[in-house]
Parts: sequence; structure tokens; C-alpha cells
Amino acid sequence: MRQVVLDTETTGLSVDDGHRIIEIGCVEVVNRRVSARHLHLYLNPQREIDEGASAVHGMTLEMLLDKPLFSQVARSLLEFVHGAEVVIHNAPFDEGFLDAELRRCGHEPFRRGCAGVLDTLRMARDLHPGKRNSLDALCERYGVSNAHRRLHGALLDAELLAEVYLAMTRGQDSLEIGLRDLPVHGDDARQAIDWPPRGLVLARATPEEAAAHVSLLERMGRESGRSPLWPGSGGLE
Repeated sequence: MRQVVLDTETTGLSVDDGHRIIEIGCVEVVNRRVSARHLHLYLNPQREIDEGASAVHGMTLEMLLDKPLFSQVARSLLEFVHGAEVVIHNAPFDEGFLDAELRRCGHEPFRRGCAGVLDTLRMARDLHPGKRNSLDALCERYGVSNAHRRLHGALLDAELLAEVYLAMTRGQDSLEIGLRDLPVHGDDARQAIDWPPRGLVLARATPEEAAAHVSLLERMGRESGRSPLWPGSGGLE
């Protein structure tokens, strides 16, 4: 499974106002491991950068005048993301800018060149409704250090997002759900996974409920012609 975690920096907030991309950072993730491959591009936007945007990423037009135009690097970007699922935080923002840049130089929309786009902001809102879900907030929530981050940068933010995404989705590819390294024998295992969770009320089945459960299993066995995997009470007494 190949994924590319992507971030951009721009001259301003609205692509509809003609703002342009000035930096692209891409980090490759293969089989849930960050690889050594990355793509990092600075671009000449051919327009001024808003003061507010410059305060966020620290770049000015003068710093970018000797950098290539987007049209000169578009092929490199498309080749890097080809066939990969692209992971972006607040994907509609970055996609809007990428589509506009690609359209200017005669290319198809960004999604046509990759295997799909996954929006980690939307994912985070589903996982943590009502909470702050900025990249900084997610770094704090998932224990990803961003102490070295003074200004936004596309490659740095892509690297942080890669770690956050892997932390957010840890356990989804395995039934072990992160317990692989915990003790598995005796009382030590129960203590290691803190079971039952604090505050959880455990209710035992009544004799009537246990009898009804046994009756249901017997009926299912007769109808299917096979013995239940958990015969008897199923541990409900």
C-alpha cells in the first residue's frame, strides 16, 4: 500500500482571488511506514504574497523569484503521486489550489493523477467531534512532537501529518489493535490492558436471560444443521 502525505503553502487563503502555490511538500508512506522518499518544491508564484500568509510561513516574493514556475514542476509532482492514495489535512483547500495550477498548464484535475484523496481533517472531526482538529491540536492529542515547528512549512507539515495519520489509524489494519507487545498470560495481561475499563459497569445475565440464550443457540443449531461455536450458556451465567 503506497500513500503520499501532501501539504502546500500559498500566497493567500482564496484560490478564487488568484492566489498561487509557493511550496509543496510530499512524504511517501509504504505499508504504513514513512519511507526515505519525499518531494519538496518551492515555486515562483508570479504575484505578491499576502502579509497574513507571509506571517504564517515566513516567505516573501523576493525569496522565490529564482524558483521554478508550477508548470515546470507539474510533471514531477504528478509522477510522485501517481498510483498512490494522497493524504491531506483539509483536502478541499489544497486540492482547490492544485486543480487551479494544473488547469493553468493544461493538466487534468489532481485526483485524476492519483488513486484517491483522504482528508485527515474530516477523519479527525469524525473521531473527535466538537474538539479542535488543527494539525497542532492533533500533534498534541496523539503525542507527536512539533516543538521544532516555528513557522508553517509544506515539507515539515507533511512529515508531522504523516506521523499523526499513522497514529490516528493505528490498529485499523490488525485485529491486535495495538496490544501486540503487551503480556498475554495470567493476571499480568489483565493489568496491562486495564480491563475492565474504569467506570464500566458489568452486568451479569439473569437466569431467564441465560436460558433464553441457550434456547436461541439450540434453535440456530437445529436450523443450520451445525453445532454452535459457543455451546451452552455462552458464558452468560
